[in-house]
Amino acid sequence: MLKRLSLLFSLMWFPTLISAQATEVNPPNFIKTITFTSNTPESQLPIFRLGEPLRLQFDALTTNEEDFYYKIEHFNYDWTPSNLVQGEYLRGLDNQRIRNYLNSLNTLQMYSHYDLRIPNENTKGFLKSGNYMISVFDDYGELMFSRKFMIFEDVVAVSAQVKRTRDLETIEEKQIVNLTINTRDVLLNNPLETVKTMIVQNNNLKTAITDLKPQYTLGQELIYRYDQESSFWAGNEFLFFDNKDLRAATVAIQFIDLKDIYHNYLFTNENRSEQIYTYWPDINGNFLIDALDRDNVNVEADYVSVHFSLKIEELKNEDVHVYGNFNNFTPDEETKMTFNQERGVYETELLLKQGFYNYKYVTLARDGTIDESATSGNFWQTENNYKVLVYYRDLGARYDRLIGYGEASSVNIRN
Repeated sequence: MLKRLSLLFSLMWFPTLISAQATEVNPPNFIKTITFTSNTPESQLPIFRLGEPLRLQFDALTTNEEDFYYKIEHFNYDWTPSNLVQGEYLRGLDNQRIRNYLNSLNTLQMYSHYDLRIPNENTKGFLKSGNYMISVFDDYGELMFSRKFMIFEDVVAVSAQVKRTRDLETIEEKQIVNLTINTRDVLLNNPLETVKTMIVQNNNLKTAITDLKPQYTLGQELIYRYDQESSFWAGNEFLFFDNKDLRAATVAIQFIDLKDIYHNYLFTNENRSEQIYTYWPDINGNFLIDALDRDNVNVEADYVSVHFSLKIEELKNEDVHVYGNFNNFTPDEETKMTFNQERGVYETELLLKQGFYNYKYVTLARDGTIDESATSGNFWQTENNYKVLVYYRDLGARYDRLIGYGEASSVNIRN
């Protein structure tokens, strides 16, 4: 009887275990500047066409020339593990050492730059489209970090249009994304159940809207004209700084100091939530590594201690963080700011590789809620980038194909 109860308990819990959603793990503080690149290196959102090469790069700020290994897994559209075995989605082997690395050259901060390219001699490429996770381990099998990426097939055409919300309560603060999927004469069985969508704002998977169903069909087109369900807070333009020249102050850098490494002190930023909207071009939270008069910025760009400060009243129930794609839009202890009573500002410093960076300040509530509006506001005019992914699982299929990809910008927003 006891064995039967134990077996029943295991069966009850087994579906929960296998259906857990995958989450990304951020690296320890000695691993920096994780980037995915392909044919669109400025994106920083790893979406690749099936057959395109993948390139993952990162720096280890140690002097030991550490060994790192990578593992690749396939997932369903909702980031639960798929039913495919590795041989069905991967040509070749993973769990291999990253062999391509170089040590930094003529830098104050020493580091090793690791460069994983797929296909390579061990991992030949990918056989299936869909959601993937790449995990990097050290020599002891300890997980260092993991990152999501997506591989799509160009099966259907995806178009998107950004509009102001029709909700009068948030018409000044929100944007909505309308979708049209053209099936191109491809028969999609029962699209209400088999077609899934994901909309990503500014390359941030953590705020993505998923699983919208088509509202109606017009010929070969699946039409999505939602309001509330496909609406995003518009936010504000990202702040920026450029420190490709270590010894020159810029429009964002107030002054520079040289200690053990270079320190860049940014001008103090103001609370923009109560100011009027002002447009200036940004790269929607991304970053680009760059250094003046360097042949290979991967190993010749130096690391700089960048000092941030925000003038805002002290908050009692929320923490303030620096926020951007430089750390995968993840508030943590490193990005957390402290309040300087004498100056009346929040302050922190981050060790970042030379380049051009976008960033914002956000508040983090005790329940984990991230809010941009408290320090930046929400303005319907904000230029945001939206990416749309379309998944399809045919009747009887064992995994979700990623069959379409589209993109839109609110620079041409309509009322």
